[in-house]
Amino acid sequence: MRKIQFFDTTLRDGEQTPGVNFNTNEKVQIALQLEKWGIDTIEAGFPIASPGDFEAVQAIAAAVTNMAVAGLARCQKKDIDRAYEALKDAKKPQIHVFLATSDVHLKYKLKMTREEILASIKEHVSYARDRFEEVQFSPEDATRTEKSFLLEAIQTAIDAGATIINVPDTVGYSNPTEYGALFAYLIDNIKSDQEIIFSSHCHDDLGMATANALAAIENGAKRVEGAINGIGERAGNTALEEVAVALHIRKDFYQCEANIVLDETKRTSDIVARLSGYGVPKNKAVVGGNAYAHESGIHQDGVLKNPETYEIITPQLVGVKKNALPLGKLSGRHAFTTKMSELGYQLTDEEVKSLFKKFKELADKKKQITDEDLIALRADEVRRNEENYQLKTVQLQYVSNGYQGAIVSIEDEQEAVHTASAIGAGSIQAIYNSIDQIFQQQPKLVDYEITALTSGEDAQAEVHVSIECEKTKDRINGIGVDFDVLEASAKAYTQASAILKEKGE
Repeated sequence: MRKIQFFDTTLRDGEQTPGVNFNTNEKVQIALQLEKWGIDTIEAGFPIASPGDFEAVQAIAAAVTNMAVAGLARCQKKDIDRAYEALKDAKKPQIHVFLATSDVHLKYKLKMTREEILASIKEHVSYARDRFEEVQFSPEDATRTEKSFLLEAIQTAIDAGATIINVPDTVGYSNPTEYGALFAYLIDNIKSDQEIIFSSHCHDDLGMATANALAAIENGAKRVEGAINGIGERAGNTALEEVAVALHIRKDFYQCEANIVLDETKRTSDIVARLSGYGVPKNKAVVGGNAYAHESGIHQDGVLKNPETYEIITPQLVGVKKNALPLGKLSGRHAFTTKMSELGYQLTDEEVKSLFKKFKELADKKKQITDEDLIALRADEVRRNEENYQLKTVQLQYVSNGYQGAIVSIEDEQEAVHTASAIGAGSIQAIYNSIDQIFQQQPKLVDYEITALTSGEDAQAEVHVSIECEKTKDRINGIGVDFDVLEASAKAYTQASAILKEKGE
């Protein structure tokens, strides 16, 4: 059995998904769950891109214990230096250096000759190797690069000290036959005295990212890159959970194993979906809501007789299982803290006190609290603690002629309470008009989405909003969770409006 490394780029390439913007605490939360899931290396960010990215890479490097932490860098010394500063205290630091090699990138983006590209690779990979034991090099847009030049670029990187070669299908152009053959060609033709790990990085523009990644593994790749739920730029990346389960279910074919803890898969997917604001489609492979549902009478009959008739993946394999410790309004602090620990949260006494109070408030409204409810409560608590503005009250009343009135109170960082009232064509519009008055701004609401965290009439509502600044056209996201959908809507809009105000846009 060959060992396949899993390289997660949810926090770097995944954050390039339009509208996705994780804060540092969210990135650390996701990183700790990825480590629990069994990821070998996490690409924590692009340290030179912003102070926030640098801070997040540093924080993740300090938080994780077993997982290697990588930072992205262009073939520029300032990028490599910034990555080194962010990762110098990491237990297992790696750097990921990239430079485009396809003719279209050389001509229109970089305006460099092939000779200049090779010289840059040699100079900067050598510079990175002086600072990092593990250096990964990526020839960007590899699948549209002439094969002989691609081999020359990769050989140059290996000679300069690269130990890992990533072959990215940057624009999702390739197919499994072609991509697999490319790996076979490169592995057969490179020259090195030490083992070189080849890695796949595929985009899903033509819907073949997972198939391409598996083709690379068939042809000698020992590392696979991707993101949870397949999030990423344009159509997204290889969905790592799909590759992990495919290698397990078809180990007879692939003859590969990995460190992935499969029953943490659904929880990992849920956390990324919630914090990114990108819900998982019902028909999504492995983690979708319908992945283990059967409506056809023939299918139902077969599954009842033997699940293997129509299920190749058991729900339990990926962590879709019933709550083993049901919580409700009569549950005590010990049961609550035990469950939170099982979910991977190590809470301080102060955090337990605050969160337990909110749990009790929710338990008065719901018959039974699920894992999803607790994860949402914790995420909401973390967000609220970071915010300078807190929603205090929302009151609604019918006005006339079909209009609704709303009175909203928000507390600022000085604990001063600001109240405003407004009317709207509906309850949400009235609430948002009131919040706009408090913040004295008029953003454009470009997206509003409600998700039920669990099934049933007592489900918590999770609301995602995106607002757009009129001047810069920047999009800002807000998330609100509450038993009441109007309260959740107000929380989400307050959060987004507060961020917009702090940015001064």
